Amino acid sequence: MKINKKTQKNNKEKINFMEGTISDNDFLAPSYINLTNPKYIEIDNNYFSSILIINYFREQSDLLLKTLIDTNIDVNISIFYEKQDNYKTIRELTYHIGNVGADLKGNNQNRQDIDIASFTYNDAKYIRKELQINNEDLYFLYIYINTYSQEIKEVDNTLNKIEGILESKGLHTRRAFFRQEQAYRACMPLMENNKLLKEVSKRNVLTSGLVCTYPFISSAIFDDTGIFIGINIYNNSLIFIDRYNTQKYKNANMCIFGTSGAGKSFYTKLLILRYRLLGIEQYIIDPEREYNHLCENLNGTLLKIGPGSDTYINVFDIRKESIEDDEQGYLANKISKLIGFFNLIFGKINEEEKAILEEKLIELYNTKNITFDDKSLYKEKEKKMIFKESIDMPILQDFYDILDKDDRTKIFKIKLIPFIKGSLKFFNNYTNVELNNKLIVADVYELGEENLKYGMYLFTDLFWDKIKKDRKIKKAIYLDEIWRLIGVTSNKDVAGFIYKIFKTIRKYGGSGVAVTQDISDIFSLEDGIYGKSILNNSSIKTFFSLEEENIKILEKYTNLSEKEKIEIKSLKRGECLTFVGDEHILNKIYAADFEKEIIEKKIDK
Repeated sequence: MKINKKTQKNNKEKINFMEGTISDNDFLAPSYINLTNPKYIEIDNNYFSSILIINYFREQSDLLLKTLIDTNIDVNISIFYEKQDNYKTIRELTYHIGNVGADLKGNNQNRQDIDIASFTYNDAKYIRKELQINNEDLYFLYIYINTYSQEIKEVDNTLNKIEGILESKGLHTRRAFFRQEQAYRACMPLMENNKLLKEVSKRNVLTSGLVCTYPFISSAIFDDTGIFIGINIYNNSLIFIDRYNTQKYKNANMCIFGTSGAGKSFYTKLLILRYRLLGIEQYIIDPEREYNHLCENLNGTLLKIGPGSDTYINVFDIRKESIEDDEQGYLANKISKLIGFFNLIFGKINEEEKAILEEKLIELYNTKNITFDDKSLYKEKEKKMIFKESIDMPILQDFYDILDKDDRTKIFKIKLIPFIKGSLKFFNNYTNVELNNKLIVADVYELGEENLKYGMYLFTDLFWDKIKKDRKIKKAIYLDEIWRLIGVTSNKDVAGFIYKIFKTIRKYGGSGVAVTQDISDIFSLEDGIYGKSILNNSSIKTFFSLEEENIKILEKYTNLSEKEKIEIKSLKRGECLTFVGDEHILNKIYAADFEKEIIEKKIDK
């Protein structure tokens, strides 16, 4: 076969050209490796040193590496298992048992020799029994731990920490002096277990004992479709949570508790910001005027109610979305909510007074031709049947006039005077806002301490109707300072309505978020049954730093361990203990600089 000289020349030129290029290996390979020191390896200004586990207690019931993995120490751990031939092992054990048994009968050794021989004799019999009767297998176990840093002193300090942790678990260690290269390669994904290491660290273990070496035990949450929450304080793993994952979590509800300044408000705003990017509908009740800038920066709708506001919500509005398409009973549903609202105004009312109020409410709606027949909620407009608007509904003035006509309700009429003629007359108006934004913040700050509960209930009712509009759309309602609605200053009708939201919001594709710093107050009404119910109906619970008194109260209603109670008390700003299902994780909230700017500053547009 003849070779074309021209082709041969071209191939040679190509080879020469390729010799001058940089390959992928050149990018991956370090610039230098220094193996001259027996205590560590130096690679590109980084120092690596390894520890070998050479022995451990004969009996282990705890996970060997859990304490080490749960720390934030930078380590690479490599575990090798070598399965042994059962037939050969049983044969060797039988031979060993026979020899040692004969020695024990001879009684020629001293007392210490007899004790050691007795131990090995019993161990051999135990292993043989497990292999023959319980179908166990015998393995050789090798565990290597590698740590690294840019400072030699830090490497040595880390090695001391690791040795202390392992020794406390009954693990005997040896530093890999003169074997650093082999130990480093063993901790790389090369499946290389050098003979020099095996001679030092070999240890036998049965199948049941391998459970103690299971390495994937660190508490971590990484939902594929979740949003970034923060960093696990113990092991620096990233935490991603998708609270709308119905296959993993019973519901999407959350509780966020913490003292003033602990970071709960920042965390709540961070959640709102990140879920806004996902297009999720969010409704926030803001009693402390903390979310105004965030709402403005995210192009949300800000609703203010108070003496200086020009936006109004009519408490008597019956909205089309207040019940679903396949349900009936608009008026009955509305009256039950109004009873709760007037409970806040009139104080604790008995069953007879409730019946009278219901009678007057039915009469009130009848004046607007609205009855228990749902068809009465529709009117003809431009030759089309449409749902009645706010202008077709009664207002507080109408209710005030009806109460004035009956001696039984004169006391109620007197209590309504501030809402009709006084400082709260802004409640006596028709609704004048359109609510089509996916982010709505209800600012009730101007209502003052005594009247906040009225505004919070009004907007909770409004947002609950919007949440029920479409089950396929993900949405959330945030109730900041929720203690005002379920605490001792509220009443069981209002608290029952809030509990109903947390209990049923899941089926509407929604999430209820309870935020408060006054933990004692949310458990103060009816012996805490409403606070406990909301806590138990929240799959995700986040506890920032709390005072001793609040921790004791929380202990009654959650499964806090003694260690977790101490941790909650000593948490720093921005750190929290997060319960996600059955997982309990210490979490440090993390936000990028641009997120902090959006959350904390007023941005000029």
